[in-house]
Amino acid sequence: MTDHPLPFRDPRLSFSRRTDDLLGRLTSDERIAMLHQFAPAVERLGVGPFRTGQEALHGVAWMGPATVFPQAVGLGATWNDDLVRRIGEAVGNEVRAKRAQDDRVGLNVWAPTVNLLRHPLWGRGEEGYSEDPALTSAIAVAYTRGLRGDHPRYWRTAPVLKHWLAHNNETDRDTASSSVRPRVLHEYDLRAFRDAVRAGAVAGVMPAYNLVNGRPNHVSPLLGQYLRRWTDQSLVVCSDAGAPSNLVDSEHYFDTHEEATAASLKAGVDSFTDHGTDSTVMTTRIRDALEKGLIDASDIDTAVRRLLAMRFALGEFDPELDPYAQVDDLDTEEHRALALEAAEQAVVLLKNDGLLPVEPKRGRTVAVVGLLADACKLDWYSGTLMHRSTPLDGIRARYGAENVLFAEGADRVRLKSSHGWLHAPAADGATEGGARGAEGALDPALLAGRTDLPPLTCGDQATELALVDWGDGVLTLRTDEGLYLSVADDGYVRASADEPGGWVVQETFRLEAVAGTDGGHRLLHIGSGGYVSVSAGGAKVADAGEKISRDDATVFERETVEHGADAVARVAAAADTVIVVAGNDPHINGRETEDRTTLALPAQQDRLWRAAHAANPRTVLVLASAYPYAVGDAADALPALLWTAHGGQAAGTALARVLAGDVSPAGRLPQTWYASDDDLPGLLDYDVIGSRQTYLYFDGTPLFPFGHGLGYAHFTYSALRTEVDGERLRVSLTVTNDGGLAADEVVQLYVRAAGPAKTAGPVREGLGRRLPGLGDPQDLPRRKLVAHRRAHLVPGAGQRIEFEVPVEELGHWSVAHGRWTVEPGAYEILAGASSADIRLIATAVVDGEAQGPRPVATRGLEAVDYDRQKDTEILDRTKTEGDVVAPASADKEGSLVYRACDFGEGVSGLRFLASGEGSITVSVGGHSLTLQFPDTGGPYAYRTFEAALDLRGVHEMGIGLGGAMRLARVNVVPATDVVPAKKETA
Repeated sequence: MTDHPLPFRDPRLSFSRRTDDLLGRLTSDERIAMLHQFAPAVERLGVGPFRTGQEALHGVAWMGPATVFPQAVGLGATWNDDLVRRIGEAVGNEVRAKRAQDDRVGLNVWAPTVNLLRHPLWGRGEEGYSEDPALTSAIAVAYTRGLRGDHPRYWRTAPVLKHWLAHNNETDRDTASSSVRPRVLHEYDLRAFRDAVRAGAVAGVMPAYNLVNGRPNHVSPLLGQYLRRWTDQSLVVCSDAGAPSNLVDSEHYFDTHEEATAASLKAGVDSFTDHGTDSTVMTTRIRDALEKGLIDASDIDTAVRRLLAMRFALGEFDPELDPYAQVDDLDTEEHRALALEAAEQAVVLLKNDGLLPVEPKRGRTVAVVGLLADACKLDWYSGTLMHRSTPLDGIRARYGAENVLFAEGADRVRLKSSHGWLHAPAADGATEGGARGAEGALDPALLAGRTDLPPLTCGDQATELALVDWGDGVLTLRTDEGLYLSVADDGYVRASADEPGGWVVQETFRLEAVAGTDGGHRLLHIGSGGYVSVSAGGAKVADAGEKISRDDATVFERETVEHGADAVARVAAAADTVIVVAGNDPHINGRETEDRTTLALPAQQDRLWRAAHAANPRTVLVLASAYPYAVGDAADALPALLWTAHGGQAAGTALARVLAGDVSPAGRLPQTWYASDDDLPGLLDYDVIGSRQTYLYFDGTPLFPFGHGLGYAHFTYSALRTEVDGERLRVSLTVTNDGGLAADEVVQLYVRAAGPAKTAGPVREGLGRRLPGLGDPQDLPRRKLVAHRRAHLVPGAGQRIEFEVPVEELGHWSVAHGRWTVEPGAYEILAGASSADIRLIATAVVDGEAQGPRPVATRGLEAVDYDRQKDTEILDRTKTEGDVVAPASADKEGSLVYRACDFGEGVSGLRFLASGEGSITVSVGGHSLTLQFPDTGGPYAYRTFEAALDLRGVHEMGIGLGGAMRLARVNVVPATDVVPAKKETA
């Protein structure tokens, strides 16, 4: 092998030695420059530029044409690890292929998103896999292994998990704090990241915009305490876009950007994504922080070393040895087939009273109706379609175009002002626009609308518009040519967009009734906040950069040419079977930056399925959406319902094959479908235990449960066997296809604690279940998924399914002892087709020693380690580490409960470490007292307050918190000490 004069170029050396050699050759300024997302070349060493961050959530995004797979939540609905791994391989190969065409494409991919789908109103629910940490972990491990590749040394791409941590709200997303108690942290949120990191296929994580327990994620100590301890592998932490500046500008957590940047770097952030391609702002902040002594050179070196290690693994310095360097798999036949397979496997049959499948036959007509019937919707993280299949396309191809009727169901309207009818002039002489983003863009938020088309005018000729109300009065208006009314940077309104889209959607409007008129309306452009005004120059919402006010708006009268429900009823009555396709546009009313307001299906779409069903009882409702809906009336009235996430380029073909019976649907719900908004906690309530969220804790009756999904075949479960073998739980069962066609079945394995050791049978679920030795209720999951398997069986075939589950999966985080605990006793092993459709139950017994009560007498307790709370929140103890508990409101007392506190042979009092100003009320062992304390000097100025209490034995302790105070810790005063009735120490 050729000798290399520079050791970092020598492939015979370890990556570690090569990284150290290259790092040692870089100047301080060169090292600092590498900490920005767009790291420049070091030409004197022959080192090229490098970019962190290539979106690849369900295909290569933002960089032009690529294979578009189903949305991430749709991949979660497949419950198929092997399929998702193959998709990861395909996406990774397309990243490589596009990199060869365009060096702006990066190999450090920001995917997947593993935030759990805790709350169905979260706007970015389409990006996650499931509400369950085990399913999310399994799918994430599969996808990242595909993206990473299986070469032992070189990586196909370097996946980064998003978004660390506890991030499920777009409302106030850069200022809101998620209050995450220790059990939720360890059992839920961390769990979603842990397995993928341990699997060795993850290159790093991206912190989220939000705060957790009062501290921004970009300075989270959890990055060091947990993330980097899960693996010996080097991990890169990439900031989210603009988040470093948020630490000062919106969160006001630090006074200066130098302090904020230094704190992020020390916490573990390695790459700063801020100010777009302009690296000078961040590098100046880093350099100033270094000069002021806020960081030292070793902090910079640590981050650069991690970034270089990733670049070596990606083969940047060994192009002749990189096994992925020549990959050119883009839009291959295999990828197209994989996109179809994924779309088919993502379809979930929610209900079927025997109507489905509908076999294509000569003379049998099918009506395809609904606002999404002829749509193939993309989301913010989609690539540009090279192939497109809508439900209408797929059904026409499968059933024969001559047998298919169609009505979109949009209301057909005309708008008239005092100057005449609103009119979209012909686009004579306009340049070819093309699809938005088809050329690729590092930041598609910067893509502008078209200005080469004439603006709308008012006159004698009316343009008929298709009006769709997507809910909450948010409208789109589209011409017969398929162009949406949109607003460009110059403020004019044109019929110019192929689809709604963009970081700020420019295609949505709202009609506002004008008092004192006979049906007059103003037309508000939501994206700009300006009102439409029509003058001689055309329709516009802004003039010379100033948005047009309500007072200057043109007043329009709305004339309805045809109600969409009438058109739907007409074609429904003429068909043998009706397929209604409803759902959402992923850019409207639920997306990044915007949470949903309700589970309800928008009223316009609700009217359409009702009109179809009234005209024809053989009506199927297909929901093509990024999230669940509460469609109880439809579930009661209609014979068949299906759900699919937006299925990518092959969505329509896949749906048609399922409807026709070519494929038996076997998708399963990756999250609970609740019956109504009344079942939901507050969006910012992250305590899934206390507020009974997700299938793990929900006590009500869902519309459709987690894991639910039907098919066209029937499967029986038999011969469930369990064995505890050391640290492993071995489970096996037989699944048999009793149906008449080949089909998939998704076998789901759940566990739940059945009772303490030597208990003959399970005790009550939920709050009635008890931990051995404590005698107090404990909020354990009603059932918890620990394994799943998607199996394909031909008619009459049976298969023995075997699972091996770590015994630790039976446990929970013990706040009493600060560790993961598997209590000895009986555990129910539940096998079934969903979380609610349990077919077989067995019991496994785990031996060991019970954890016992809290050792308060010897260890005290952290305030955050409560068992129950009401009206409190968790905040930061200091800016670098620790948690405290505070009242959620200074006007209302918060309460905490600590069960089974063991005060041993006796203590003479309690010491409360607290800050702020307020009161502490303690109730324990028949005693109750209140401590009032003055302002300690700020939220981080802690003092100790003592109270005399004669306590011995085991008791439940309740603590009330009032005012603007923070409680950090409770210690005991030994019985040998004499405590005044009340004492304060600094």
